[in-house]
Amino acid sequence: MKNINTETIKKLIDENNVKELRDIFIKVPPIDLADCCNELEDIKDLVFLFRYVKSEYTADLFAELKQEKKEELINALSDGELATLLLKQANDDVTDFIEELPANVVSRVLKNVQKDKRNQINALLNYKEHTAGSIMTTEYLELLDTFNVDEAIQTIRKIGKEKETIFTLFIRDKERSLVGELGLDDLIFANSSDCLKDIMNKTVITVNVNTDQEEVAKTMKRYDLHAIPVLNDDQKLVGIITIDDALDVMEDEASEDFIQMGHVSPIENSYLQTGVIKLAFKSVPWLIILMVLGVFTSLILSNFQDTLALLPVLTVFIPLLMDAGGNAGNQSTTLIIRGLAIGEIKVKDYFKIVWKEFRVALLCALILAIACFSWLLIEMYIGIVNYPLEETLATLDSLGVFKARLMIALAVTITIFVDVIFAKILGVSLPIFVKLIKLDPALISSPFLTTIIDIITLVIYFVTSVYILHLVV
Repeated sequence: MKNINTETIKKLIDENNVKELRDIFIKVPPIDLADCCNELEDIKDLVFLFRYVKSEYTADLFAELKQEKKEELINALSDGELATLLLKQANDDVTDFIEELPANVVSRVLKNVQKDKRNQINALLNYKEHTAGSIMTTEYLELLDTFNVDEAIQTIRKIGKEKETIFTLFIRDKERSLVGELGLDDLIFANSSDCLKDIMNKTVITVNVNTDQEEVAKTMKRYDLHAIPVLNDDQKLVGIITIDDALDVMEDEASEDFIQMGHVSPIENSYLQTGVIKLAFKSVPWLIILMVLGVFTSLILSNFQDTLALLPVLTVFIPLLMDAGGNAGNQSTTLIIRGLAIGEIKVKDYFKIVWKEFRVALLCALILAIACFSWLLIEMYIGIVNYPLEETLATLDSLGVFKARLMIALAVTITIFVDVIFAKILGVSLPIFVKLIKLDPALISSPFLTTIIDIITLVIYFVTSVYILHLVV
């Protein structure tokens, strides 16, 4: 079954080969089946699968389908078929996909779910987006602390199959307060007469319904949890978040960071599913901001036209300097954003980080300056920098060409030395500052940071060059 593809599925549907289709559903993971079914062009083929294959299998397939396929399928199924399908869906999965449906379709979906399930879905929809409450499931297994092991196992056998997970069991008291947790393995190996309150772990890591989803994922990673309980403001257990939900959050947050690092507003759907106009408008705001910042570069160049007219060779080294500063700053920014993202670095560590980065920057700048000074002299001597120095330096005092080359190399070297130090300090400071004001540090990255450093680089370069020219003219 490893070679399953859309053509195979389509052929079996056309042949009404329900038996073979059911075998495929048993043997092939739902995510792989979804990849094939997403490519079915006629929605009637997908409807056939959901009508003639057991709902316990198609429920898993539905959860993995693309959003637009889910909507097409919902519109094609009868109310009875829709009710059967939704009955097998986890509440949090239903909540996730109906959030993006039109209002009329949402009404039809909710109308066809059982009252208790509908109330739970509505409760989940009311939680603030990107919080623990919005991604938790209400289908968890909880046990009374007065149960013994035998009673707990009987309860699991009776209702555990329909729950999100049974590997971590949550223990509550008669007031519905969470008092402990117990691993399934610990339960199995305990004596049948043991009381749960005596064998449970009373130290439970929890999150609040309003905790940010990224913080939830970090907490689960830190404590190596397969599931984490979610409490309301009254400290009552209202749901759990499982590891698969945490992985989805990590993927979403990572995708958002990558998109923002390229200075594009986050997109809700995949790249291929997003329209051209929408993609353009996601990009344009940042392009305008960067363009406006770029005007400062032009302003600096225009203010130093006299210096460039006196010594045009200075323009040759501008790209080198801007690249060096940008690269140095982005190296530091990348490390800090990563550290903030995984919780390795805190805002309170700022001064410790700056002191460390200053020493790193000093060493990098020194090595780079020595290499730069030597290489620039070689470039100008062997003609890689092919400017008529004898003519352009005629306005200088009687230093001679070699001394003039030394002065030019010195101006570039001093700029690189100062620029690398400044860029690295700025590279660690900006993300921490953005984190302090509770924005995403990924916003301060590549294009934005580079543009700022480019402006600073030009100022340092021309001020240094003018000073050196005053010394030698």
